[in-house]
Amino acid sequence: MVCQCEKGKCAEKGAGIDLSPVAAIIAQYGRIPGSLITMLQKTQDAYGYLPSAALSLISSETGIRLAKIMGVASFYTQFRLQPVGKYLIMLCQGTACHVNGSKEIEAAIEEELQIHDGETTADNLFTLNNVACLGCCSLAPVMMINGETYGRLTGAKAKAILREIRKKEQAEEVK
Repeated sequence: MVCQCEKGKCAEKGAGIDLSPVAAIIAQYGRIPGSLITMLQKTQDAYGYLPSAALSLISSETGIRLAKIMGVASFYTQFRLQPVGKYLIMLCQGTACHVNGSKEIEAAIEEELQIHDGETTADNLFTLNNVACLGCCSLAPVMMINGETYGRLTGAKAKAILREIRKKEQAEEVK
């Protein structure tokens, strides 16, 4: 099943996506009351975010109003409505991190990657997301990249980590 947008044109980036994973998710969970969050989680696992075409399909196939689906998807911070880069940087802005310099770390990341909070680099490699707390206060300031925690950061250390990831990616491209 492929996205069938009005007159074949979609405003969404990535239009024409294969919706067969969503159809399978709906077939498995669509008739189970209270399974909306599960369907959204499985859909995000399949695509890395929640494409609007997938949400529309969930709505039409389950009878759940799209407004309700969007309400749930936009309420919970675990859900993303836009694609993210290969490396998701979650930068803690909690109290311990804030008082230990998280704003300086954010400025260093922004300078290094030329993006701001919520943005993705042009090469789709990195996305920066500020988060309220990562629960690693003893390591403040801290960031997490794809589940790996980096603590006691300085601006220089954050830049070095990002450069090392980019260097690794460039080496992989050469292979």
